[in-house]
Amino acid sequence: MKFDRQQVPSWRQGYRFQFEPAQNGHVLLYPEGMIKLNESAGLIGSLVDGQRSVALIIASLQERFPNVPELGADVDDFMRVAQEKSWINLA
Repeated sequence: MKFDRQQVPSWRQGYRFQFEPAQNGHVLLYPEGMIKLNESAGLIGSLVDGQRSVALIIASLQERFPNVPELGADVDDFMRVAQEKSWINLA
């Protein structure tokens, strides 16, 4: 099932995405703790700015990684999980 790629994701209030040297990767900080993201999720998360649509995030990643055919589906999956876990808001 495709995700609505015209939606614009933003991090939920109280959540902060950042690179954490001690974790050697990107993390999502929130009042109750921290989520360490894998490399792919970190790349996607770095493009979540409340301005870009999911489609633009995919396009940006496809420019960087042109030989990854499942990239769009991976971004869709990340957005679904992030929404289910209430990490992001979608507009």
